[in-house]
Amino acid sequence: MTDAPLAAWDRVKLARHPDRPHVLDYIRDLTRDFVELHGDRTFGDDRALIGGIATFNGRTVIVLGHQKGSDTKENIARNFGMARPEGYRKAERLMRHAEKFGFPVLSFIDTPGAEPGIGSEERGQATAIAESLLTMAGLAVPTIALVIGEGGSGGALAIGVADRILMLENSIYAVASPEACAAILWKDASKAAEAAQTMRITANELQAFGLVDEVIPEPAPAHESPRGTIKAAGEVIARHLNDLLAQYPPGDPAAADRLIASRYERFRNIGAWTAV
Repeated sequence: MTDAPLAAWDRVKLARHPDRPHVLDYIRDLTRDFVELHGDRTFGDDRALIGGIATFNGRTVIVLGHQKGSDTKENIARNFGMARPEGYRKAERLMRHAEKFGFPVLSFIDTPGAEPGIGSEERGQATAIAESLLTMAGLAVPTIALVIGEGGSGGALAIGVADRILMLENSIYAVASPEACAAILWKDASKAAEAAQTMRITANELQAFGLVDEVIPEPAPAHESPRGTIKAAGEVIARHLNDLLAQYPPGDPAAADRLIASRYERFRNIGAWTAV
């Protein structure tokens, strides 16, 4: 994108840019016939995490994603992309729907983290995230996750336990925000830029660690070239989806077993170390 490499904090600011395309922009440009499905069948609907049925590349898929707002009013309505328990229970419900009918799952990650309020905790936020993780880990259909902006903590990971994990060039993925990390380590949130560098949260760094399968270059920063970025992302998603479907065709029980085993091994191998 640029001749000189950007610092980690510069990537953080780009990942958070308010004009960066959101999941509904990706759905609009990459899919057809999208039907949004609402509610967790327990408490209510969460507008921060959306999902539904769509046609991608000629195939029916389930799409999930965190939706931030494009202005203050929408950000408040969407809770700044921070999902509550009902959002993760809705995601789990739609993943089960995908498994029942043999639909691949595409998830778009863009959240600072799960909603941390008292109400969310009272309604079982931790359990909702854990159940979403468990469900996604055992799905018998191919799954692809793409980090399009911020990938924050368990709120992101809840829809990120995928067979292929992709990141846009200027996205980030971390266990905590740089501000939170700085506050914890140095008791000073103003050291967020230093924390971002230390945490190794950029796409290229995470790919080097083997956590990410592919980094998708942005023709220009996504907020400057939204359609070009979305087009590039769609091409990479289609390639990985075709590869997964060729290896693990839906409806084949043996292929489903191999898919789940492969996903299990993938995540078991993350963080492996060798004594020297």
